[in-house]
Amino acid sequence: MALLEIKNLQLEFGTGPKPARAVDGLSLRLEAGKTLCLVGESGSGKSVTALSIAKLLPTPPARYVGGEIWLEGRDVLRMSPRELQGIRGGVVSYIFQEPGASLNPVFRIGAQIKESLQYHRPELAHDSEVIRLLRLVGIPAPEVRLKNYPHEMSGGMQQRVMIAMALASQPKLLVADEPTTALDVTIQAQIIELLRDLRQQLGMAILLITHNLGIVGDIADDVAVMYAGQIVETGRVNEVLSHPLHPYTRALIGSVPRLGNHASRLTAIPGAVPRIEAFPQGCRFHPRCPDVQPSCSLQAPELSTVGTFRQVRCPFSSTNPSTL
Repeated sequence: MALLEIKNLQLEFGTGPKPARAVDGLSLRLEAGKTLCLVGESGSGKSVTALSIAKLLPTPPARYVGGEIWLEGRDVLRMSPRELQGIRGGVVSYIFQEPGASLNPVFRIGAQIKESLQYHRPELAHDSEVIRLLRLVGIPAPEVRLKNYPHEMSGGMQQRVMIAMALASQPKLLVADEPTTALDVTIQAQIIELLRDLRQQLGMAILLITHNLGIVGDIADDVAVMYAGQIVETGRVNEVLSHPLHPYTRALIGSVPRLGNHASRLTAIPGAVPRIEAFPQGCRFHPRCPDVQPSCSLQAPELSTVGTFRQVRCPFSSTNPSTL
């Protein structure tokens, strides 16, 4: 049984005759102890999907109009408020992309980590456990650092504090929403390495939300590419990166800079992700697609299974069986 399984999730914002559907028929599966990367540009619906796992989106304006979210064999969308309190932090914890905005500037970091312990593991809400958590995430001199305020730490150290807070409840699923976006390249690599090591040590699953395919190969087991509220491609990470099937996946990979690449400019994807109230008819990527066909604007493609572990939402994708 999967730790997390999302089935045909449909999520809307707004009321009236034409609410905006931000997530449209999304399905994902994540096994215990594995890492799944959800990749796509800003506005694709990645963060909304992540927040829906613990039903953190306020309703209204959000409305769950269809689908199921199964976490440890229980449907989150049918849980009572008390049951939801039990899984938030206890089963699934979150790391967000702006640690400086997530940490309270007027409390020392030790007190903020201890607050999480008091709620989930009150018997361990003392300095020694805070020190252990800080040491676990690679913060030097944790006995001193727990007395620091957030502004006294670098962005990378703040993100490590956020990871320590998320781990305080011993979650089975860690959702990392763009955890490296605000960090420089060197610190990004350190955070990705830390997450990979923590997964191996603690046996937890990770759902990593990112727009950067350049970091996916370093941590993921599987990858799902999202565009305009829909999954357009899924598969094992090595297969997707080495042989992308959907034009959007190929475009994302083409926009990643490479060592030794002497091209004067990176490959760019023309246009932008459409607003959720203005998704085009047919294939949602067709206005930006370099391989567009006349029928792409008329009929919405289904997510089709290709090979054993691959799915793609494009009837014109390259599907050479020898490469799958």
